[in-house]
Amino acid sequence: MNGDLFAQLAQATEGLSRAESRVARLLREQSDEVVGMTVAQVAAAAGVSQATVVRLSRSLGYTGYPDLRIDLAQALSRRALEHERAGVAQGELSPADSVEDVVMKLAFHEARSIEETARRLDLAALDAAAEALAEAPRVTIVGTGASGLVAQDLGQKLQRIGRAANAPTDFHLQLQSIALLSPPDVAVAISFSGRTAEIRRAVELARANGVTAIAVTNDPDSPLARLADITLATSAQELRFRVGAFSSRMAQLAVIDALFVRVAQRHYEAATAALRLTHDAVHPVD
Repeated sequence: MNGDLFAQLAQATEGLSRAESRVARLLREQSDEVVGMTVAQVAAAAGVSQATVVRLSRSLGYTGYPDLRIDLAQALSRRALEHERAGVAQGELSPADSVEDVVMKLAFHEARSIEETARRLDLAALDAAAEALAEAPRVTIVGTGASGLVAQDLGQKLQRIGRAANAPTDFHLQLQSIALLSPPDVAVAISFSGRTAEIRRAVELARANGVTAIAVTNDPDSPLARLADITLATSAQELRFRVGAFSSRMAQLAVIDALFVRVAQRHYEAATAALRLTHDAVHPVD
């Protein structure tokens, strides 16, 4: 199993049965006790059957409960180290934090999100997305709020290597741009939750036109992910008033950077020349 077990449990909640959700909640809330339990003890503590515990383990990607328990022990060790390094449980920001506290907490949790995203990223999906973008005559990238800023970043990067990429900021302009796409053009949709109605509408339009749709989202089981042809999943815990709310953007940017580099590699000579030309354009020689 790759990635953070606690992040996996948080993301899997919506797709679990009621009984499996009880086991997942037990794992999250009483993890220190659960790590020493047998499958029978976990089932009894959650009030479910042993088969339910095994099903949850397998739905999370483990061969069975013993493997999950090993990963739980490792996750607890990492979390203890993280709390020691960050100096705060779950990275909560406090009005009493010093400027050093704020900087260290933000740096730590943003780095953690990037590392977890790298561990969990589907590399085959990344290369499939890069191939589609490298071959696309036109690319439209959509996102709202903070995800919209990430969309603009990808658009700017692709433009710098000579790709015909567009990242409109207005929702109507996004729909207009996607409405004009046709195969083998590509639409990229960025949404942390994968449930933003406007972004889903844009992807629905792209799919109706037969255009390849790439989703970048933190929830691989979200409506957006189910609509997309290719999904690139980030790993960040975005919690209200906590540093995780900043981490989601960093995780998205990490995926975008990896995607951009893989596209540039496929047009290496042309991309290198384009980067040199665009650099010289804004840094003229005296």
